[in-house]
Amino acid sequence: MISPSRPITFDQAAGLREITRPRPVRVIAVTSGKGGVGKTNVSVNLSVAMAQRGKRVMLMDADLGMANVDVLLGLRPHYNLSHVITGQRTLDEILVTGPAGIQVVPAASGLQLMADLSEAQHVGLIRAFSEINQNIDVLVIDTAAGVSPTVVSFCKAAQEVLVVVCDEPASITDAYALIKLMSRQYGIRRFQVLANMASSVQEGRHLFEKLVKVTNRFLDVTLSYYGVLPYDDCMKKAIQKQKTVVQAFPRSRYAIAFKNLAQRADIWPMPAEASGHLEFFVERLIYASQNNVEAAL
Repeated sequence: MISPSRPITFDQAAGLREITRPRPVRVIAVTSGKGGVGKTNVSVNLSVAMAQRGKRVMLMDADLGMANVDVLLGLRPHYNLSHVITGQRTLDEILVTGPAGIQVVPAASGLQLMADLSEAQHVGLIRAFSEINQNIDVLVIDTAAGVSPTVVSFCKAAQEVLVVVCDEPASITDAYALIKLMSRQYGIRRFQVLANMASSVQEGRHLFEKLVKVTNRFLDVTLSYYGVLPYDDCMKKAIQKQKTVVQAFPRSRYAIAFKNLAQRADIWPMPAEASGHLEFFVERLIYASQNNVEAAL
C-alpha cells in the first residue's frame, strides 16, 4: 500500500497506470456452417483450456434462442441475456462462474424474442460489453450455426472467426457458404479452421485442404489451419457428466488437443487498433492504439 504522506514517484505512477489501463481483449467467435459439428463443445473446452493457462476468460452463449452452454457445464443461472435485452439486468448481473473460473454469459432457450433480435439490439448488446466491470483477457463467443443476422453480427464484431468443420459433405459445403457470405457481403477475409471429430491428423488436414481448394478458386479470403480434434469417446462421457473434457479426462487425446489449441491461440497477433466498424470492447482497442502512438512520440 502506498502511504499518502509520500509523493508518488514517476515509476510508481507508471505502475499504477499499467494496473488500471484497460487492455485489449482477444475476441474469438466460434461458428459453423451447420449444426451438429461440435461447435459448443469446442467453445466450452477451449475456454477452460485457456483459463488453465492463466487467461481470464469470458464465454458468451450467443446461440440466443437455443442456448445450451449452461446445460453442458451443469450451471443453473438465475438470469440470462434476455433480461439484459429487456433492461431488467446488466451484463455484470447475469454472469455465472464456470469451471476453471471462466465467466459465463448465459443466453435463453426457447424464447422467440431472443431469436429475432433487431439490428439495433445486436448493436446494443455488443456495446454493453464495454461496460462490464470485469478484467478479462479473452472473450469466446459460441455463435449459433448457419448464417443468421445474429451470427453475422457477432462474427463481424470479433477479431478471430473460428470455423468448425467435420467429415460430412454438408459440413464442408455449409462452411464454404458461411465464409462466402462473410467475405463478400461483410468484408471478413481471415478465418481459422478447426477439424473436429476426425479419425486421424491426416483426415483433419484433408478436410482443411478440401475447403481451401474451393475458397482459393472462388473467394478472396485467407484460411489458416488451426488444428484437429480427434474423435474420442471421452467427449460423450464428459457431456453426460456435464463437465468439460479437459477437466473430466485431462489425459485424453481430446483434452490434450485442446491444450495445444489454447497454446496456439496465445500467439495469434492482437490488433494494433480498432478496425473502424462495431467491435466488442472497441474502446480498449482505441485506448491501446492511442497509447502506442504516444509511446512512439
